[in-house]
Amino acid sequence: MPLQRTFVMIKPDAYERRLIGEIISRIERKGLRIIAMKMIRMSREQAEKLYAVHKEKPFFKDLVEFVTRGPVVVMAVEGESAVEVMRIMIGPTDGRKAPPGTIRGDFSLSIQENVIHASDSPETAEYELSIFFDEKDYV
Repeated sequence: MPLQRTFVMIKPDAYERRLIGEIISRIERKGLRIIAMKMIRMSREQAEKLYAVHKEKPFFKDLVEFVTRGPVVVMAVEGESAVEVMRIMIGPTDGRKAPPGTIRGDFSLSIQENVIHASDSPETAEYELSIFFDEKDYV
């Protein structure tokens, strides 16, 4: 299986609810390696780049407002099939439909405030990682 890097962001609602440690623990217990991590206040520009694929959708403005309202934790996560593994771990976007045992299934009851973001493809991961990290940031 291929070694991959993916982008993961713990969102402001998870910060507010003090879920950061639990989410990071789940990632590490799965066997994935966090190779870069920082807590930031995301700028509007970063948020608009991150969610550029949704720019024309009616929820775009609210999404940008949400992710910039408080601290987030951004991470570069590495492991075998990391993109697919993280997507399975986080569960569907709508926390009300996410199965128990997934991060969203256990901690979210909303589509927008769903505690975590993870890249949906290797190409997207590369783009999203570049918004927050340089190669020199990786350990």
